[in-house]
Amino acid sequence: MSYTAPLKDMLFNIEHLARIDQIAQIPGFEDAGLETAQAVLEECGKLNAEVIAPLNWEGDKNPSFHHGGNQVTTTPGFKEAYKQFTEGGWQSLQHPTEFGGQGLPKTIGAACGEMLNSANMSFALCPMLTDGAIEALLTAGSDDMKAKYLDKLISGEWTGTMNLTEPQAGSDLAAVRTRAEPQPDGTYKVFGTKIYITYGEHDMADNIVHLVLARVQGAPEGVKGISLFVVPKFMVKADGSLGERNDVHCVSIEHKMGIKASPTAVLQYGDHGGAIGYLVGEENRGLEYMFIMMNAARYAVGVQGISIAERAYQHAVQYARDRVQSRPVDGSLPAAGPIIHHPDVRRMLMTMRAYTEGCRAMASVAAAAYDAAHHHSDAAVRKDNQAFYEFLVPLVKGYSTEMSLEVTSLGVQVHGGMGFIEETGCAQYYRDAKILTIYEGTTAIQANDLVGRKTSRDGGAGAKGMAAQIAKTEAELLASGHADAQAVAKRLKAAREAFVDVVDFMAANTRANPNAAFSGSVPYLMLAGNLVAGWQMGRALLVALTPEAQAQDAAFMAAKVTTARFYADHILSKAPGVRDSIVDGADCVTALALDAF
Repeated sequence: MSYTAPLKDMLFNIEHLARIDQIAQIPGFEDAGLETAQAVLEECGKLNAEVIAPLNWEGDKNPSFHHGGNQVTTTPGFKEAYKQFTEGGWQSLQHPTEFGGQGLPKTIGAACGEMLNSANMSFALCPMLTDGAIEALLTAGSDDMKAKYLDKLISGEWTGTMNLTEPQAGSDLAAVRTRAEPQPDGTYKVFGTKIYITYGEHDMADNIVHLVLARVQGAPEGVKGISLFVVPKFMVKADGSLGERNDVHCVSIEHKMGIKASPTAVLQYGDHGGAIGYLVGEENRGLEYMFIMMNAARYAVGVQGISIAERAYQHAVQYARDRVQSRPVDGSLPAAGPIIHHPDVRRMLMTMRAYTEGCRAMASVAAAAYDAAHHHSDAAVRKDNQAFYEFLVPLVKGYSTEMSLEVTSLGVQVHGGMGFIEETGCAQYYRDAKILTIYEGTTAIQANDLVGRKTSRDGGAGAKGMAAQIAKTEAELLASGHADAQAVAKRLKAAREAFVDVVDFMAANTRANPNAAFSGSVPYLMLAGNLVAGWQMGRALLVALTPEAQAQDAAFMAAKVTTARFYADHILSKAPGVRDSIVDGADCVTALALDAF
């Protein structure tokens, strides 16, 4: 159950698809070129392989537990590993230098995030939520808040959480009822219950900074009346030292299907007079600010999907090399041999590999767009990259996480009956992966965002602009004259045309016939994610065919060409059928009478 970071593939994406050379030309990123990326990724790979990954199975067997009262103890070894993680500066990697961060681009940070989640997803959730809290405070926090909290959060000395969900509200944030009462000193007293709070209580850091959605008295109903508050576990004195315990308490943690080592807390605010909170930004703009955290988390959850898929793939490959069963059907061995010789096992492994590499490439390109959107000196470049990144976020989150379920399921299947036995370890990946399609917004929520905000709002113009870029890659593939490139171009063209048809359908029906549009919203997201991942695999193939790339690492490039071809023939080829189900099959989704179910 060991883990080895896929450094070659990560660095290939960073160099050739995300174009780290262009990112290194952005002011502030001058030292963040390929050499830096390689050095950082290599060190990150060592930490995760040697320190974090060995705790993954332990966390599944011995998860975090709640003592009653207010104490949560994490899996044995987590606290010590977290200390090594923070002392190595890994929490600070992509945060601003002015608050103690290293200021590296997301393009590098995302690859490190993948490694951490592959090594141990339960462990990785703590720094992931802290990253989101940092993003929100950087964007909407006051100078005093930044001075008080950011240094400690960025160092990892303190951790952060995101408090949205309540028992009666679920994903419907309009139903949030936690209340905040203004106090004469400018603070607020917060009262209410929050559920599903990842690392809402734990023993790995000195303080926990909760970002909490609540309603100020007299605020409008619905999402327009929600505000955002910082509520620290321990109060922070003027000199930065910790004071008394705030009135926020963990009353329980959930017993879950997967990610068992990550404490998912039920937090009670204000049972003893009111938890002291500090308003972030302006009243009634809380959801706007929280979406900064949400978008950061949604991208990160997509990377988690890639991470768990990679871990399941490595595990399955090793088992397929070791497990001897049956003579190969082609007679290539005189007796029973390792199951990796069997065509269907090869098909499953290739499916796992192609999905994972395609989604990794898509996420790497999205990270580069984020870096340009936030840091490029040209306003027009920032605007274009922001639009591209925002379109990709629901794809990275939705497609990569749904993909991870298929890949981890295939990992179990490769193991056969042993896959159903917990001791082999592959079942843990399958169980852990399921939450990824649910938290930070279910796949349907991502799809609704893709349909409403990202497609129909501009009549599909942005989506079609991306399709035009894909068409240029098709032309380059055809022009190469290589048989594999031309085959990929054919599949890419068919998928792009299917995508454009669906974009037109969504633009025409989102308001006119919303049931028709939203009946196909998740299939549309899956088609779009498949297309973009396939596009990046086509781009990768073009690079891999160049003499320069072949001279650099011929075996790796040959594998990249084969994997891209497999993706096109076995995964991208599904797109036209999905188009038909959306455009031609909308009516039958809602045709059955409700009492007939």
